[in-house]
Amino acid sequence: MFSDIVQHLVNGLVMGAVVALPALGLTLIFSVLGFINFSIAAQMTVGAYAGWLVNSYLHWPLVPVLVVAFATAGAVGIVGDRLALVPMRRKISAHTPLMVAIVSIALNLALENALRFGFGSDLNSFDMPVARDVQFAGIRVGPQQMHNLGIALAIAVALAAFFTVTRVGKAMRAVADNPDLARLKGIDPARLSNLATFIGMGLAGIGGALLAIDTSVDPSTGSRLLLIIFSASVLGGLTSLIGAVLGALLIGVVSEVALLAISPVYQSATAFVAILLVLLVRPSGLFAGASGVRK
Repeated sequence: MFSDIVQHLVNGLVMGAVVALPALGLTLIFSVLGFINFSIAAQMTVGAYAGWLVNSYLHWPLVPVLVVAFATAGAVGIVGDRLALVPMRRKISAHTPLMVAIVSIALNLALENALRFGFGSDLNSFDMPVARDVQFAGIRVGPQQMHNLGIALAIAVALAAFFTVTRVGKAMRAVADNPDLARLKGIDPARLSNLATFIGMGLAGIGGALLAIDTSVDPSTGSRLLLIIFSASVLGGLTSLIGAVLGALLIGVVSEVALLAISPVYQSATAFVAILLVLLVRPSGLFAGASGVRK
């Protein structure tokens, strides 16, 4: 029984680490632009397909695959933002976070169906070396799972350094903390919107590629995790980057450990329960105030 609990804890940490990347992207975009961009789910799928194409047809290894996934999802994210979301944000009468979020849902569906039209609905697997699981004290962990966990944590640390050390990162934190005060300091939040969108969608693309490498890629790869990603951001306070990571790890662990008591069919219900409990007990999120919190 104890080994089963530890096994689910490990599985939850691995799952949470992958979810943390798109959750970071969702939180970053909300912090800088002030709305929830639900098209991040489709950008996960875009990154997964981009990585799959260069891996399957050009036989590129893991790191270049992730770079391509990041760049492609980031670029498509900016194009989608310019074509669908920027015009809505410019309409004074319709520019509300709710309206822009609804348009992002429509954009997400359009991208998902465009991918389905282009690649079909079949499952596609990466051409990566298959290695045997590592066993320790009855706990089994796949090499790709360990890679995913290490890569996700390394990217989270690099992102933290970017926001702490670089001038652009500090400017983005200033906009996230207080956009009005940032304007008084000469920072134009609009100029940072493209960069925030590119980084946020790029992170989602890497998350999608890592998930697809471990499993497979199809047009619904990102949509299946959208609720969990949103739950992780809500748990983290929606504007806290550190909170997004902690929220994703918590959601991952809770949803996996819950399998000890419930059927896998109901696993996604844990995300609904998490959102409900957090909004009832602490509407601002469990980790609001950790960093980068918009007042």
